[in-house]
Amino acid sequence: MEEVRIDLREPHPEREAEGKRSTQLCFKINHTMPMTPECDALIRELFPNMGENTRVQPPLQVNLGNMVKIGSNVSIMYNLLCMSGGGITIEDGALIAANCSLISNNHDFKIREILTCKPVVIKKKAWIGAGSTILPGVTVGENAIVAAGSVVTKDVAPNTVVGGVPAKFIKNIEV
Repeated sequence: MEEVRIDLREPHPEREAEGKRSTQLCFKINHTMPMTPECDALIRELFPNMGENTRVQPPLQVNLGNMVKIGSNVSIMYNLLCMSGGGITIEDGALIAANCSLISNNHDFKIREILTCKPVVIKKKAWIGAGSTILPGVTVGENAIVAAGSVVTKDVAPNTVVGGVPAKFIKNIEV
C-alpha cells in the first residue's frame, strides 16, 4: 500500500473543512437520542459512503467522515474511533465491537508535522473484537477474527483468528 504524506504546516482548506464538518457531526450524534430517525440521519450525513442495513451505535469520534466507506449489513458498536486520513473501508457484514480504534494515519518519526497515511481495510464478514486497534496499512481478511484487546500491526489472512499485542496468528477458521 502506498503511503500518502500530508504536511500539516501547509494549508489544506478542503481537509480542514471536512475535519470541522465531521467533528461537529460527531458532537451532534453523540448528543442525540440513539436509535432515532434523527440520530440515524446524522450518522448517514457523517458517512456519505454507507450501505443499507448498517447500524452504528454512538458515541463515536471520526476525524474525516468522507474518508470512511462502510458496506451493507455492518454492525459497529459503541465508542468507535476512526482516524481516517489514509482512508478506512469496512466491507459488507463486518462486525466492529465496542471501543475499537481504526487508525489510518500516523506522524512521521522525524518531522512530526507530517502525517503518514495508509488505508485500513476490514474485509467482508470480519469481526473486530472489543477494544482492538487496527493500525495504518492493515487489511483484515474476509471472515477473519481479531480477538478482543488486540493491536493489529500487520495484515490478517482470511479465515484466521489473531490476538495479542502485537496481534499474532492463533488458528484457522473452518468454513
